[in-house]
Amino acid sequence: MQERSSVAELVTSLRAELNRYSPGGKLPSSRALVERFRVSPVTVSRAIAQLAAEGLVTTRPGSGAFRAEPRAALPAPGDTSWQEVSLSGDGGPEVVPRTVDASGVLVTLAAPPPGVIEFNGGYLHASLQPERALSAALARAGRRPGAWGRPPTDGLPELRSWFAREIGPTVSAADVLITAGGQSALATALRALAPPGAPVLVESPTYPGMLAAARATGLRPVPVPMDADGVRPELLADAFRATGARVLVTQPLFQNPTGATLAPARRPEILAIARAAGAFVVEDDFARRLVHDDAGPLPAPLAADDPDGVVVHVCSLTKVTSPSLRVGALAARGPVLERLRAIQVVDSFFVPRPLQEAALELVGSPSWGRHLAAVATELRHRRTAMAAALSGALPELVLPHLPAGGGSLWLRLPGGAGGGADEPAVVSAALRASVAIAPGRPYFCAEPPAGHVRLSFAAVSGAAEIAEGVRRLRTAFDGLPGD
Repeated sequence: MQERSSVAELVTSLRAELNRYSPGGKLPSSRALVERFRVSPVTVSRAIAQLAAEGLVTTRPGSGAFRAEPRAALPAPGDTSWQEVSLSGDGGPEVVPRTVDASGVLVTLAAPPPGVIEFNGGYLHASLQPERALSAALARAGRRPGAWGRPPTDGLPELRSWFAREIGPTVSAADVLITAGGQSALATALRALAPPGAPVLVESPTYPGMLAAARATGLRPVPVPMDADGVRPELLADAFRATGARVLVTQPLFQNPTGATLAPARRPEILAIARAAGAFVVEDDFARRLVHDDAGPLPAPLAADDPDGVVVHVCSLTKVTSPSLRVGALAARGPVLERLRAIQVVDSFFVPRPLQEAALELVGSPSWGRHLAAVATELRHRRTAMAAALSGALPELVLPHLPAGGGSLWLRLPGGAGGGADEPAVVSAALRASVAIAPGRPYFCAEPPAGHVRLSFAAVSGAAEIAEGVRRLRTAFDGLPGD
């Protein structure tokens, strides 16, 4: 049983038993709960902490956990209906109304109920995360002189230098800002590069978190179709001319969700088209460290061959480590760097120094290379297992591209064009069969050409869970109307 599921189940059991104790009554000891429920001491500790956070128990160091005093009834809620008028008003014709829709992001962030297989996850399964190395790095970081002091607003110089070396020899530490993960870096870049109401060109399909950030900033995402070799240059040039856009957002390596990599011949062409349009290219290099061990040599980032400052580069350590190691980088050249710096300072001041110190400890340790190699091998195994299982059990799902990096497969639903009309039924049927999948619709900023789903093989425990998840999906498809 997964630790997260064990904690949730123990919390449910203990919550149901609290009425047996009078307020102030002592709950069984941690050792007794471990023996009774056959769970680990960590599970017990987390369950008690959750009950304490809910105000149901109190804890006393050295004494144990006790039922809390009943809470006073909450006051009646006030009238918040006035907010509907305030939030819907556009303030005049010059103001662009903004919508904030996080549904496409929450699909990959929300933990599914216990027993549901997480084919919709956006991060590595706990078994793939370097938990020991992270714990050791954090412990060492905490002992560094000044570890809890205020860091430079641009980030620790050593960490900026490390990211610069990772991006390429033409990038220096002075070109790099440390950010609180990739999502924060994308949001900062979009705010810096385009005013509210402006168009921003995006790959179609593309990452829903970027679309949400663009719309929350008041930008208008405009789709540019892709093929197996990445964004199509001729359509990109047409889109720049038609819209007057000054920003393109691209994921040229193991694109999310398709897994495509921008072809070598297109890389200079894309930069030349953007340069001719006087536009920036935001390069979201999120998956470079999620490469599979059969991928072969990787192309350098676009930013590594960009003397004119066209590229604003975004990368992060989060995807290949832990959702909670939110440490990333923005790299840019020219006047735009000062604007990026100013927006980041206004938004967050700086990334917490202990996280930056821990990141430095991690990437400088011998375990870092071993972790990357292990992830590369295991992701390839899981990708191969999922593709084989789908081919055998669900041949009606079309897999246009087998990726050599990233953690998911992008599949077209049967039934041809129609804008993904079958997606809600498929997603709901899958959840009833206890497997969570991501619908394809949030990955498109315009009408999709067909229904799609995205299945993660990185967020599950291994080949056995993949096989069981695909079996459940087969059951879900067999129960759809008309089948």
